[in-house]
Amino acid sequence: MAGLTTSFALVPECIAFALVAHLNPLTGLYGAFFICTITALFGGRPGMISGAAGSMAVVIVALVAQHGLQYFLATVLLSGLIMLLFGVLRLGKLVSMVPHPVMLGFVNGLAIVIAWSQLQHFKVDGQWLQGSALAWMAGLVLLTMMVVYWLPRVTKALPPALVAILGVGLLAWLLQLPVHTLGDMAHIAGGLPSFALPAVPFDMATLRIVLPYAALMAMVGLLETLLTFNLTDEITATRGLPDRECVALGAANLASGLFGGMGGCAMIGQTMINLSSGGRTRVSGAVAGIMILLFILFLSPLIERIPLAALVGVMLVVAQQTFAWSSLQVLGKVPRHDALLIVAVTVITVATDLATAVLCGIVIAALSFAWRHAREIRTEATVTDSVKTYTPHGTLFFASVAGFNELFDLQGDPQQVVLDGRYLRLADHSAVVAVAALSERYARAGKALQVLHLSERCVLLLQRSGVMATA
Repeated sequence: MAGLTTSFALVPECIAFALVAHLNPLTGLYGAFFICTITALFGGRPGMISGAAGSMAVVIVALVAQHGLQYFLATVLLSGLIMLLFGVLRLGKLVSMVPHPVMLGFVNGLAIVIAWSQLQHFKVDGQWLQGSALAWMAGLVLLTMMVVYWLPRVTKALPPALVAILGVGLLAWLLQLPVHTLGDMAHIAGGLPSFALPAVPFDMATLRIVLPYAALMAMVGLLETLLTFNLTDEITATRGLPDRECVALGAANLASGLFGGMGGCAMIGQTMINLSSGGRTRVSGAVAGIMILLFILFLSPLIERIPLAALVGVMLVVAQQTFAWSSLQVLGKVPRHDALLIVAVTVITVATDLATAVLCGIVIAALSFAWRHAREIRTEATVTDSVKTYTPHGTLFFASVAGFNELFDLQGDPQQVVLDGRYLRLADHSAVVAVAALSERYARAGKALQVLHLSERCVLLLQRSGVMATA
């Protein structure tokens, strides 16, 4: 039942994303079938739902407009290969480098995007609904949300989203209400997807066209998948296998491209619906994917009668439940740089796209970390028998080199100077260069600098760089 509920939520999203990319709606639905089913059966995170995602659709709008469907399918294939290679090389653990404030900003931004995207269903031909049409739409949306919120208080035997969608759909049909349905977006009847290689020349010219789009698609897809992967881990209190998920996602995109489908990745909204409906195993994801194909082949007349208001209501509840409301409470309690990071990633996600937001968040977090640690380097200085000993504390790296150099009094030091490195850690090549440059400055001044008590790793780092050090 969780899988069935999720499949209802997948259909309008995949159709909308296909239309955004100027593709046939069936292209989005075929992609949802392959990607959802394959990742559910073979991926590393049971309970997570993948499909034809909007974040990837936006990336290829220009490609489809300039070069057409066949070059798009070639791009999907190449992006699938990149994702698969990412998993084979076991790079999935890189997601652990995403700071928690970035995760909170990602979740909040995506929740706002989900809610904002539902407003398009209150328009017809670009014009806002008015009068009775708006009243019926808003009323059914509120009714759907009330069912989703209140049904769990009565019984937990049925997924509330499924009951809401079917109940509101039955009500609209029985009363012949003047509401827009899924069939007003697009007709989804079709046949089985057919295997075909993209009709493009397999040469360097084609590669130059599709590679930039494929790399961007792969990066966006992997980012959204791995971040949703982490969120699913937290919600279910279990641990998945990120590298296996990347391999399965790559294979799913390859299959989708070979059968005329869109590329895709994890979808946080549909994942939240699945989890809140009780879906925790591979069964729910596989059922969701297979139901998409059954909708296309046999059930399109029934599915097209589902009111859009019911699906909008469910997605608005998902947006509300996805938003990390606790992050608003901690904004005044966490360090200022973390609070600013949460807000920045949220705003960038809404204003641009997920990949840009996460990358900006990581860069901001890294620079903030470097700035704070650069200011923590300090030293203790003692003079014994005309020998001055400096004992620096902290990490020497590119951002702390300037502060490190200010610790030494080159002109006022005696002829013999010792750098006691027992509390000093050399982190990068800038640190090595800084120690070498310091030694050279003392030598030019006619003084001797001796480096003592460095860790074995730091000594090896100096020796490899040609800087003499005595442990």
